[in-house]
Amino acid sequence: MDLHPVILSIAQAADPPSVLGQIVKAIMANEHVALARIWFLDQDGNCPVCGGASEETSLHMRASGGRPREAGADWGRIDGSHHRVPLDSERKLAHMARTGETVLVPDIAGVHDAVIDREWAKQEQIEGFIGHPLRFRGGIVGVLAVFLRVHPNQSTLDWLSTFAAHAAVAIGNCRAFQQIDQLRRQLELERDYLREEVVETGDFRDIVGQSPALTRVLQQIDLVAQTDSSVLIQGESGTGKELIARAIHQRSRRAGKALIRVNCGSIPKDLFESEFFGHVKGSFTGAIRDRAGRFQLADGGTLFLDEVGEIPLDLQSKLLRVLQEGEFERVGDEHTRRVNVRVIAATNRDLRTASEEGRFRLDLFYRLSVFPLEIPSLRDRREDIPHLALHLVKQACTRMHLPEAKLPHREMARLEAYDWPGNVRELQNVVERALILAQGGPLEFDLQGGRNHKAARANEDCSEFYTEAEWRDKERANLLQALKHARGKVSGAGGAAELLGVNPNTLASRLRTLGISRSYSG
Repeated sequence: MDLHPVILSIAQAADPPSVLGQIVKAIMANEHVALARIWFLDQDGNCPVCGGASEETSLHMRASGGRPREAGADWGRIDGSHHRVPLDSERKLAHMARTGETVLVPDIAGVHDAVIDREWAKQEQIEGFIGHPLRFRGGIVGVLAVFLRVHPNQSTLDWLSTFAAHAAVAIGNCRAFQQIDQLRRQLELERDYLREEVVETGDFRDIVGQSPALTRVLQQIDLVAQTDSSVLIQGESGTGKELIARAIHQRSRRAGKALIRVNCGSIPKDLFESEFFGHVKGSFTGAIRDRAGRFQLADGGTLFLDEVGEIPLDLQSKLLRVLQEGEFERVGDEHTRRVNVRVIAATNRDLRTASEEGRFRLDLFYRLSVFPLEIPSLRDRREDIPHLALHLVKQACTRMHLPEAKLPHREMARLEAYDWPGNVRELQNVVERALILAQGGPLEFDLQGGRNHKAARANEDCSEFYTEAEWRDKERANLLQALKHARGKVSGAGGAAELLGVNPNTLASRLRTLGISRSYSG
């Protein structure tokens, strides 16, 4: 048989399935071949048939073809009982993969240790067997097995050895080119994502402060960062939840991979599934090309779901499936993809109450909140305000190409006395606005509408003020009175949080800080 046209055809195949198909077709051109099969040496998790997450390496059947005599027999299937062969098994396929030795059985009927179904061989008139390892660049990439209806000789073995050598090179090169193409597409996806992030991400990247409340959060970050557990970051708007997520990612084993952010509150309801899982071209109006979703982009890294409470209820079940099984399908695609993603979620909502009211899946809440992390509001760590203000002033001056501005003590006192309903984000805006208005002079902050701002103005004209301990006592008494009126109920209708007009998570954080039991009812 002239191998040159066959080898040229195999070398020109565009992808592994095409290469394998050409190889099996070429082998079956020999009229004496009854069955030809190819196994790849690969991790179980990479096998499209096994679909498991195991990193164990085994032989996996990737191509099969033959001429069965039994009516209705399908020898083209690769997902049968012989699909997976463990390397530690006694089968000759495993022996070839371990040692790289060729196996020749010239007479199956006369060899008693051949691990072959003799009844099947007799029925199909199988006389001999040749197994050949597929070598590429010094390593074994798979094995080729051929069952014949004649007794194979040395000439048959030499023909198959030559053919197997060329086939192994074609398979190895094709897989290498496919991997390069996959990496190229991944880099293009990450490039597009990073272009979006440059626009969306602000300049405030550092966690600044030394207060006990912030120190406790940083200690918790160090504890959870080295695990792959899901983290639910809770806190008011503007407290820096994204900074906390970035800190967890940077301290984790996934730091070398991407941190992909999804702002769940800014995605139109109809596009949630496409945003998370991607879509194929033509799957809906406007899908003009294939698009990878955020889960695929975050494979091996971390996915940050900001404002996770905004995810529609009907999509939460699909999100839960990815978190539990690591599997998803693109919109309009039947192919199941596997990912290894660590999820960090953030919210300013009370998800437990939302779950009790049927607005958020309880099982998803438990899956996300394996490690809940409460971020204190700025008014709960007032001692950090001077450090933050100085940091933001310096940062804004650099960005706006201004000389470093002076921050008078009187203005710093006003910052510390203000309530900061918008937290660090509001402080950043106030600082930038003051720099613009100062025109190079001393800064004066515009704190309109702040309850404590009025108190600070009054304190400028009188000598009365509260020490930190006195302020804490008054705050404690106020919270106790609210809990008494709410009969110990913190969240929900008629709860203390509703009476005080604050977020339930914020109130719970204050109660813990002040050592007040949530069950207090007076």
